Amino acid sequence: MTERTLIGRTDLHAQRAITVTRITAWALEHWIGLVLLVYGIVVFAPFFAPVFMHLGLVGPAQVIYFIYSFLCHQMAQRSFFMFGTQPMYTMAQLPLPLTGNAATDILALRAFIGNAELGWKVAWSDRMVSLYGGVWLTVLLFGWVRRRTVKKLGLVSTLLLLIPMAVDGGTHFLSDLSGGLTSGFRYDNQWLANLTQNALPVWFYVGDAFGSFNSWMRLISGLAFGFAVTWLTLPIVDQNLRETAQALREKLAHSTAEA
Repeated sequence: MTERTLIGRTDLHAQRAITVTRITAWALEHWIGLVLLVYGIVVFAPFFAPVFMHLGLVGPAQVIYFIYSFLCHQMAQRSFFMFGTQPMYTMAQLPLPLTGNAATDILALRAFIGNAELGWKVAWSDRMVSLYGGVWLTVLLFGWVRRRTVKKLGLVSTLLLLIPMAVDGGTHFLSDLSGGLTSGFRYDNQWLANLTQNALPVWFYVGDAFGSFNSWMRLISGLAFGFAVTWLTLPIVDQNLRETAQALREKLAHSTAEA
């Protein structure tokens, strides 16, 4: 192997290293946009399942339902529907022969993805939409304000924002476990009706349909959880990635100057 060949190969490796460094620095500098793009696919993919069903593309829809079944219970009465007459349905409005057995009914509600009349179910529940969507929106907000001085969320504030999810999710679990899906204390929310002296319509207290107390609680607790966890970590991650990108840029400048 000649000296010229060795020099050529060394130059080629150096150019490749510079290219990789330049790409890495760019990715670190634009990491928020990349996260919004990649994570956005994860967040919005469940909405393509009902779109595919509406278009008659059953295969791709079933793939999405299957993948997201590992991330969510997908129970129909706690999920959004598209291309139907309502955004959500109560269990009484769903064409399912519920047995009163919680385990059996949960499986039936998970399996029901909709029909041409009611529309098609989004591939995860309203709580997951608000939680994962809340994370995506928080990243978007952070990207908008990051050029200013942004502090991470304090530990106390984070814990306070996590409490609604713990309380709402925990009470729903206990209610479903002890009283079943249609008779637990979080189904009719009689405690809330008594507390407010039935000042609000019955549909607000009972069930999980869109606009009910339960749906509002899942929306609020999911958004709060997503915001708290994300804003706690984003400023730290952003600072570290910026410093790394700056170090790479300095390395590139030094390599270019030497060349």
